[in-house]
Amino acid sequence: MQGIAHAVRSCQEIIRTRTIPRCGNNAKGTITRGKDIFSRIGFVSSSSEVPQKGLENMTVSDVLMTKGEEKTGSWLWCRADDTVYDAVKNMAQNNIGSLVVLKPGDGDQPSIAGIVTERDYLKKIIAHERSPKYTKVGEIMTNEKKLITVSSDTNILQAMQLMTENQIRHVPVIDGKIVGVISVVDVVRAVVEQQSGEVKRLNEFIKGEYY
Repeated sequence: MQGIAHAVRSCQEIIRTRTIPRCGNNAKGTITRGKDIFSRIGFVSSSSEVPQKGLENMTVSDVLMTKGEEKTGSWLWCRADDTVYDAVKNMAQNNIGSLVVLKPGDGDQPSIAGIVTERDYLKKIIAHERSPKYTKVGEIMTNEKKLITVSSDTNILQAMQLMTENQIRHVPVIDGKIVGVISVVDVVRAVVEQQSGEVKRLNEFIKGEYY
């Protein structure tokens, strides 16, 4: 835990020391707030390592590509009328900390209702001694009006800044459709790997392995 906390603090320092341009609504790397997005659920294929391209050029897409095997996307979401018990069971089975919540009855082109996280479960179910089997996800989720999302071409430092400023740990990735969810752990891991690669290249340069 101390290692993760140190990494988070390091990442926050990076945000403070690097200038990140704010993008407009139609600009590349736009950060958007939640709204009805009618789409089929999709996901991004993956590889095992974050490509070494420098933090300024690294995007959310690079992080998504490191997150396990290619998925159809059903494990990323639940419905607003599902029980909290079923949603939390889904999170536990797939080792994830959040689910995108879809509006019920939208068929093949669902729209986003919000997001539910493990924190919602602890604060709104456990802390109030409510029954997860008799409580609907829609009762405890963060609704679409407050939902914050990014696109796959959002810069990773910009995504990190968004999480820090809004004190959130999970952000859906929307490219006209749901393509994934990134967490603060995913972002920190990617930044640490990127920094480690840069340090390694500098060491190799100092040792004379470059012309």
